[in-house]
Amino acid sequence: MNSLTGAYVPGRSLLHRLPAGAKLAALALACTVLVLLSSPLALAGAGVVTAGLYVLARVGAAVAWAQIKPVRWFALALFAVQYVLVGLDAALATTLRVVLAVALAGLVTVTTRSSDMTAALERLLSPARFVGLDPFRLSLLLSLTIRSVPVVAALATRVREAQRARGVERSLRAFAVPLVVSSLRYADALGEALSARGLDDED
Repeated sequence: MNSLTGAYVPGRSLLHRLPAGAKLAALALACTVLVLLSSPLALAGAGVVTAGLYVLARVGAAVAWAQIKPVRWFALALFAVQYVLVGLDAALATTLRVVLAVALAGLVTVTTRSSDMTAALERLLSPARFVGLDPFRLSLLLSLTIRSVPVVAALATRVREAQRARGVERSLRAFAVPLVVSSLRYADALGEALSARGLDDED
């Protein structure tokens, strides 16, 4: 399944070798801690820890930047709005929380194979079978949703760059239409790949 998204970066680091379930649990815990931290200084410390984890993962600076690059404009807009409404410290804290949460989620994505993530989610969702739901299909859906976020973000970045090259960066239509078309093409290719693996067959 890794070839369907291209998000996983092969490696032999400690983070690559950790079980997917442990990484997902650590991500949930880390995001909870980020919410509880209120000081920009403390969140800056969390940022240093996050950067250290990327170094430990040995995925490269370009991959690390690619995880947060799609949200850079959103982060700037969020900071501006928060600065006007609640002041500098709160704006910094809120923006850092969002960026760090995205970075940590990206770290889990790039160090975890899709098959391992799906298996971990399937175990977590195993009680769903008692209400008639298929844990495997649910876990596959969640895994693909997580994996598709950076793909769609990358598509949006490419469309925006193409807009600038054509001088139509202010046109909503010139952004929305190519993005929707590209996303549908990606979804169609993903569907064909899943169908080829027999994952669309009903039991």
